[in-house]
Amino acid sequence: MRSPRPLRLAAALTVSAFLTACSGPTPVDVALSGDQAPVAAAAAGLVPTTLNVPAGMDSSPLDSPRQALVPEGWTMSVFARVPEARLAVWTPDRQLLVSVPEQGRIDRLTPDGLGGSTTSPLLEGLNQPHGMAFAGSTLYVAESNQVNAYDYAGGQVTNRRVVAADLPDSKSADLKGAYAHALKSVAVGPDGAVYVSVGSTGNISEEDLTANPPRASILRIPPGGGAPAPFATGVRNGTGLAVAPDGAVWTAVNGRDNVPYPYDKPYGDASGSSYGQVIKQYVTEHPGEALAKLTPGRNLGWPYCNPDGDVDPGVPGTAQTTSDVPFVRDVQNNPDGSKLDCDALPRVEQTFGAHSAPLGLSFVDGGLPAPYARGALAGVHGSWNASPPRAPEVSFFPYENGALGAQQTLVGGFQAPDGSRWGRPVAAVAGPDGAVYVTDDDAGAVYRVAPPGR
Repeated sequence: MRSPRPLRLAAALTVSAFLTACSGPTPVDVALSGDQAPVAAAAAGLVPTTLNVPAGMDSSPLDSPRQALVPEGWTMSVFARVPEARLAVWTPDRQLLVSVPEQGRIDRLTPDGLGGSTTSPLLEGLNQPHGMAFAGSTLYVAESNQVNAYDYAGGQVTNRRVVAADLPDSKSADLKGAYAHALKSVAVGPDGAVYVSVGSTGNISEEDLTANPPRASILRIPPGGGAPAPFATGVRNGTGLAVAPDGAVWTAVNGRDNVPYPYDKPYGDASGSSYGQVIKQYVTEHPGEALAKLTPGRNLGWPYCNPDGDVDPGVPGTAQTTSDVPFVRDVQNNPDGSKLDCDALPRVEQTFGAHSAPLGLSFVDGGLPAPYARGALAGVHGSWNASPPRAPEVSFFPYENGALGAQQTLVGGFQAPDGSRWGRPVAAVAGPDGAVYVTDDDAGAVYRVAPPGR
């Protein structure tokens, strides 16, 4: 879901409510939205810190003092101003690459040794470049219509070759411009296989599953090249895509909008069955958004099954579990279960609250101090079509024995109690200096979030 920062709001509105984005207050046990956001962050042991904005970087919205919530003793400063900054990756020679899809550009941020950086273009004239990944000195870049590989050395790229061509995007003849999730992410496995996320064209566009190549899928390109083939399906928009320290591929998924109530009983004070109705409160809290460990052939359910973490299914305000979450039938697309047996699907390892819009995903393996030394970092963009909206944040999931633990807030405070915001994180990556670097496409910034002494 989500709009990749609405590749211009007008375009997002054109594809409208059936397409991207999301909404919503949080589950009872993960209160991260609206006026509850500061409370949840405080409960996680975070404290307010003033964002340090160096001279010359104080244009709007950073022209007023801003406070964030970070672990005690940590600091947060502006590392660079990059309008529309999206995903990020570190190069072998310790430069930070940031994608700018709307400008067709990959920027290179070179640390200046003073906590800031100098910015220069590495690649220009691309077709909505988004995801990037390194395998040794080879840089992979996912454009909206293909994945390229480059040789990287000395701050430059050479020897471009196309790894996967003719991927679907808004220019594909059969889509006629109607593609809400054209931006793609890329990851490289330890065996050299390349994985690319291909989002759905819309909210419940089930024809994506039979397209060639299939959309709403994670595709795999074999080591050494070859035709992309589905690795995981039913992945509505797996913008978060990363490889864990053990080589497993994980995805963070933007789920569907306007999900009908799936239980044959009254919702709240309704006098009769609410089955099949689109109820604002239910939609606000459902479905959970998956953070899933992929295996060959795994199906994440869309558009036939939705993760539902309700402890008491279908009851307004019920507590929700965020780990080991089962699926429930989508009554709009799979009313009798004949299209997909939701009970047979493996449960989702972890979930974000509904309409969180997780975007960038990366793993940390020893680069940060405890308790953040090993885990996953996710940029939570926050919902754009709900009141109150789910708050943006940087989330951390502890990693142990090949599994991820429950969501924690690492950086919060981007959203005020009235739902207004001064920033929306997209991605977070650990740097070689032991700090976390966060891209923000709404504020047009890259932040350096540093533990004590870093």
